[in-house]
Amino acid sequence: MSTKIATPTMSPIEVCRQHKLVPVIAIRDADAAAELAAALVAGGLPVIEITMRTEAAPAAMSKISASKSKLTLLAGTVTTPEQVNIAVDSGAEMIVSPGLNTRVVEHCLKHDIPVLPGVCTPTEIETARNYGLKYLKFFPAEAYGGVKTLKALADVYSAFGFMPTGGINAQNLGDYLKLPIVVACGGSWMAPADLINQRKFAEIEKLAIEAVATVKSVAPLR
Repeated sequence: MSTKIATPTMSPIEVCRQHKLVPVIAIRDADAAAELAAALVAGGLPVIEITMRTEAAPAAMSKISASKSKLTLLAGTVTTPEQVNIAVDSGAEMIVSPGLNTRVVEHCLKHDIPVLPGVCTPTEIETARNYGLKYLKFFPAEAYGGVKTLKALADVYSAFGFMPTGGINAQNLGDYLKLPIVVACGGSWMAPADLINQRKFAEIEKLAIEAVATVKSVAPLR
């Protein structure tokens, strides 16, 4: 494994903050990855989270990394240190986990790898604080109270930045982005599996353009 990720001009979390929306993709065909990345970039979303939920994920990340698409690549659903190693070797610039897995967090911190662990309770947020983390994934967002829960957490944890993911779509995106503690949102509607499988990348580009327009309408740069 590469022991340290090269420092880009802008950190992965800063890219997420700038664009406020991260496409979360469980890709099943690695050969579609480069064209998918190009479609998202053309649509104004130069960031993607490839989840480690499919066998194709490492190869897909490698193809995206090799394509030089000027896209920030995140690895999602990372649950073990071994997966961290695979993701980094495949080109991932930040690790995203569904929960606050201390083994994953400690491994990433040891190797200077940006990590965004998932939380949904104050206890987990406090644990993240003990590791010196300031940015966290709020997952599964809608299932754990969504905007209402984040508003309550903001009263105590305003120093943190959250990326809610899970159940977020074009209809409720604006409600999340209006919250000051929300850095960005993760979602999959702009690149659905059926369009990827059918290689309908022009339609994905169109959905990305529409998603970017929604973001700009509700969340001017802070």
